Amino acid sequence: MSRAYNFCAGPATLPEPVLRQAREEMLDWRGTGMSVMEMSHRSDEFVEIAETAEQDLRELAGISDDYAVLFMQGGASSQFATIPLNLLGDNGRADYVNTGIWSKKAIAEASRYGDINVAASSEDSGFTTVPLQETWNTRSDAAYLHYTPNETIGGLEYDFIPESGHVPLVADMSSTMLSRPLDVSKFGLIYAGAQKNIGPSGLVVLIIRKDLLGKARAETPTMMNYQVIADNGSMYNTPATYSWYLAGLVFKWLQEQGGVEAIAEINRRKATKLYGFIDDNDFYANPIDPRFRSWMNVPFTLADDALNSAFLKGADERGLLNLKGHRSVGGMRASIYNAMPEAGVDALIDYMAGFAKEHG
Repeated sequence: MSRAYNFCAGPATLPEPVLRQAREEMLDWRGTGMSVMEMSHRSDEFVEIAETAEQDLRELAGISDDYAVLFMQGGASSQFATIPLNLLGDNGRADYVNTGIWSKKAIAEASRYGDINVAASSEDSGFTTVPLQETWNTRSDAAYLHYTPNETIGGLEYDFIPESGHVPLVADMSSTMLSRPLDVSKFGLIYAGAQKNIGPSGLVVLIIRKDLLGKARAETPTMMNYQVIADNGSMYNTPATYSWYLAGLVFKWLQEQGGVEAIAEINRRKATKLYGFIDDNDFYANPIDPRFRSWMNVPFTLADDALNSAFLKGADERGLLNLKGHRSVGGMRASIYNAMPEAGVDALIDYMAGFAKEHG
């Protein structure tokens, strides 16, 4: 059976070499007679897996010793509450920028714990653009400034890193982590759900500046306290061991591709190719300000919504899967993360061209 091209926004496609290696090691990891799923997280074998994964991530992302790397459970959405519990402190004030559905969810959750100021919003535009930073109403005494560099659902992506001065910058990089080079030193905290560019679901990776540890409120649950997680090597309790292992395999695969610099060129090429086709064809349209179009998530609409079902049916028949847009915005969406091969984008464009010729 041949592999389909899976354009799902998450859980997303994984590199085939990673899946093949996981298959080969499923019953017996390196002669132990055990699957990684069966190993104690305290065993020497799993500690080796965990430490290697962290070191490879540090090398890929350029993470210095000033930062702790945490492998937590619950996905990025769990961090919407965990972040304010750990970072708001006695101040209780934080600034957020609203550029889409995930920003809104983060703001709503954080508002349960403190004084949350929406410093800027593009909701009036239907989240089709990013507010320029000179229009933001930020506070110098905020405990942190939070933003979502890429809105997975809407396909809106910042083309700049906000300047936050002495205020720690916090970013939800679930959709963009490891898709291109990044200056980690500009951030106080980066968090990313794994199920897009890192590995399978069930895991969230955090990169937190060490001076931000130890600030959790007294009522913060132990399992949500960053200092506790850091002090215990992300193993205060049993972690998501198999997801962590697979993330480590993805990091190795990414190194073999030439690292984030090399994968960035491929990602740029894939996005440019797909947006170029959409712009040159009157049958399709993308609603996002071209300056802020996402490399990772490409939404598009057809000239006639009545054709959506036929488009999706034909795509499925050709092994082009999960192209239906999020229920909140409709239309189509192609997620083209690191593991989506360029051939998948080419196949999608070929199908879109044929469909437009037949129905246009």
